[in-house]
Amino acid sequence: MAYIISDDCISCGACAAGCPVEAISEGDGKFVIDAGACIECGACADTCPVGAPSQE
Repeated sequence: MAYIISDDCISCGACAAGCPVEAISEGDGKFVIDAGACIECGACADTCPVGAPSQE
């Protein structure tokens, strides 16, 4: 299952910088993950300081 970013996101961009397939972009008030591009590697979850990314 693709990762999603919860409302806990603080818009720091760490997840986007850590994504190897550039599936993460800045959305309206938080970052969002393109489920079709996500390879479920977990890099975003590993780099997020507040634990906002998780698997659906």
